[in-house]
Amino acid sequence: MHLTVHRPYGLAHRAGRQGGRTAACLTLVILAAIQPARAEDWPAWRGPRGNGHSADSGFPLRWSASENVRWKKELPGPGNSTPIVTGQRVFVTCASDQGHRRSLICLDRATGQVLWERHVPCENPEPTHESNPHCSSSPVTDGQRVVAWHGSAGIVAYDLDGTELWRKDVGRFEHVWGTGSSPVLYQDAVIVNCGPGLQSFVVALDKRTGDELWRRTFPEMTSARIDEYRGSWSTPVIDKVNERDLLFLSLPLWLYAVDPLTGVDVWRSGGLGKLVYTSPLTSPETVVAMSGYEGPVIAVDPRGAGDITTSHRRWIHDQKNPQRVGSGVIVGPYMYVLNEPGIAWCVELATGEILWKQRLGKVASWNSVCLAEGRLYVANQAGTTYVVKPDPSECTVLAENDLGEPMNASLAFSEGQVFARTFQHVYCIQNPAP
Repeated sequence: MHLTVHRPYGLAHRAGRQGGRTAACLTLVILAAIQPARAEDWPAWRGPRGNGHSADSGFPLRWSASENVRWKKELPGPGNSTPIVTGQRVFVTCASDQGHRRSLICLDRATGQVLWERHVPCENPEPTHESNPHCSSSPVTDGQRVVAWHGSAGIVAYDLDGTELWRKDVGRFEHVWGTGSSPVLYQDAVIVNCGPGLQSFVVALDKRTGDELWRRTFPEMTSARIDEYRGSWSTPVIDKVNERDLLFLSLPLWLYAVDPLTGVDVWRSGGLGKLVYTSPLTSPETVVAMSGYEGPVIAVDPRGAGDITTSHRRWIHDQKNPQRVGSGVIVGPYMYVLNEPGIAWCVELATGEILWKQRLGKVASWNSVCLAEGRLYVANQAGTTYVVKPDPSECTVLAENDLGEPMNASLAFSEGQVFARTFQHVYCIQNPAP
């Protein structure tokens, strides 16, 4: 199915379908609001389920550099990685000394003070783009250990007090735009999409020892030159389909679903472009994968086996799409994403129809959309976070919150607090105490 659906920015969907979709959205928000609140960590780049959803409540609607800021902590260098949160600790990766020092920094959640820092040297020059500083990979934690991938400096695990548990050299990574995928945890494994560049592969390591469990070099992953327009910066996602856990990988030209314990293929679907930045978006009936650099968007039914390009691909946007770096979020039967030029889309999952497009400000965005307290949160590169109502009938902006600092990192949400990482600081943002 080749779609060429286009709408003027801000144009509402047809009136005959508007009411039903609005009602469905309102039902979703109401159900979310009446669920019993439970505190949860934000242990990985896209949260506890890897989908950008928070089940917590009490998050602020509005903030600025001086409003609703509990603390902010200056960082030794710029970066694109997202803070993660476990208990009373906040972790963030950062590079300094022109990328020769790769760091994991542990902050006290209550005060923002540094509890400890651990540094890994990277002696050999590693290429990257100025907009993608080294250490753009976010760390991951299981509440007992924290793991960070520092590109050519390797993968390192620490306990929560900063004692190094193991370190794994996974080789040198060379691409003119650098690295960006974040590690994910599954049972006793930490899985990393290592690349892009002259070597690229997906590896699973024992999270307790660093021993290699499996490694796959997928077709089309590896570049012939460090400046080739090919590669995946996508963080994998693990989700359950038909009572089976699958590891979803957005790679050049292909979306894969593999067994996370072995790396063996379950299915694959063609249709992606040669460049991929976003993570797959998963639901029981539909998985969406998006190319970067104007490439296609595909949606597949994940309940297949083998090559499902023909049998299970639901739809494809294969015309010229906007560049997208930040991932979207699925809310019920709809997908929301903020494209790199600053244009938000709402897409119907079942059909791929674009229900609305709306420009959010005048600045580009690399930010991934998150859903918290029934609201969409997404920032742009100027440090302005837009809070948007998840409504398929129209784009309603509820708040614009400006920190006034360059920002590419996505937000983190835990126990009513929002953690924002700009090029200069980590912010802890929360409503004032009653």
